[in-house]
Amino acid sequence: MKTLFLALALISVSLVSCAQDITLPAAQRSGGMPLMEALNNRKSTRQFDSSRPLSQQQLADLLWAACGYNREDKLTIPTALNRQEVTIYVIMPDGAYRYDARNNVLVQVTDQDIRPMAGKQPFAVEALLNIAIVSDKAKMDHDIFAGVAVGAVVQNIYLWCASNGIGTVTRGGFDGESLAKALNLGETERVMMVQTVGY
Repeated sequence: MKTLFLALALISVSLVSCAQDITLPAAQRSGGMPLMEALNNRKSTRQFDSSRPLSQQQLADLLWAACGYNREDKLTIPTALNRQEVTIYVIMPDGAYRYDARNNVLVQVTDQDIRPMAGKQPFAVEALLNIAIVSDKAKMDHDIFAGVAVGAVVQNIYLWCASNGIGTVTRGGFDGESLAKALNLGETERVMMVQTVGY
C-alpha cells in the first residue's frame, strides 16, 4: 500500500511539474515577406501594445526563425563547430520558459513575472514578450564565436518581425545576475542580450 501511495504521489508531482509547459504548433516555414523587403523594413521599436499578445502560431514561427532546427541537427543560426551554445528563453507575464527547439515546446522555468529583471526601460517591463538569449561557455568559450551566434539570433528575430509587421528592439540593459538566477541558469550560462517583441 505504501509503495502504491508513493508511486501515485510521484506521478502527481510529475504531472504538476510539466503542466505549465506549452506545446507549440508546428512553425510555418514558407511564405512571408521577400528578404529584401524585410531588410528594408528592419528597425528598432520602443513602443509596444501591452494589450495585444502574439498568437501561439506567431510565437512558434518567431522562435523557430530565431533558433530552431531547419535540418536534422542544424539550426537557423550558424554556430562554430555546430556547438549550438545558444538557448533562448521566453519571458511573459505568466512566467518564463526555455525554448526546447528539438521538441517545439516551451518548458516553464518559473511561474513568476520576471519582466522587471529583463529590462530597465519601462517599455520592456510592460511588454508582453521578452526573449533572453543565453550562451553556454561550457559549449563555446570563445567570446567572438558566441557573439556571432547571439547576433544571428538577434537578426533572425528582427527579420521575422519586419516580415510580419511586429515591433522589436534588442537591449543590453537588464539585471543579468538576477535574470540568470530567475531563469535557473547553470554556472557556465550567461544572458547575452534581451530582445523585446510585440505589436
